[in-house]
Amino acid sequence: MAEQLNPMPTDWRRALAVVAHPDDLEYGCAAAVATWTGEGREVAYLLATRGEAGIDSLEPAKAGPVREREQRASAAVVGVPSVEFLDHADGVIEYSTTLRRDLTAAIRRHRPELVITLNFDDTWGGTVWNTPDHKAVGRATLDAAADAGNRWIFPDTDAEPWDGVRWVAVAGTDSPTHAVDVTDGLEAGVRSLIEHRAYIEALTDEDPETYARTFIEDSVRQAAERFAGRPAVTFRLYPR
Repeated sequence: MAEQLNPMPTDWRRALAVVAHPDDLEYGCAAAVATWTGEGREVAYLLATRGEAGIDSLEPAKAGPVREREQRASAAVVGVPSVEFLDHADGVIEYSTTLRRDLTAAIRRHRPELVITLNFDDTWGGTVWNTPDHKAVGRATLDAAADAGNRWIFPDTDAEPWDGVRWVAVAGTDSPTHAVDVTDGLEAGVRSLIEHRAYIEALTDEDPETYARTFIEDSVRQAAERFAGRPAVTFRLYPR
């Protein structure tokens, strides 16, 4: 029997999800977000880019606004009213003090107890090479969660230091430690991915609704094997 995962902490009120692109959160994590917001918790989204380089058939100046609209609609489906974009260039994000400062400033503004980001390992599943954007943003997020509480690091941000981040949770990793039962948020998670219709239609010939439902339901079913048979979204949890 596979080693069982621990339940995610529940003694928090505010979370900030930090990712590189529109759709990053919708490939599974959004079902957990829907579960949390359904319980009355506050979740905000911060995206480093507008995903403008993500649709091969659409030039960036046109793709960016399309993907921003899709992301805002997707967030609304899972109860997230706050979606911010930092306007780093899609596809060429670099780990830098500039990126760390931007993320630190956002954490200080939002004052979350839980920070969520995406897999920053070199690969997905040990064989599919991860993108530079995911790696840069994920690693910078971990560092910014600590930077936010140090008043002498990036002292010129508008908001005061925030030392209240208790955990950073990484979605999509091959080495999860915790999980969330998403029975209540599963359907909203599927619908949130469907909102990225232009992106999905450029990615595959499959019907967007079929594509989204198959992907999400397969993912949570696989995670259930390590979470007492309950449909789940998994995370690697880094306490702070």
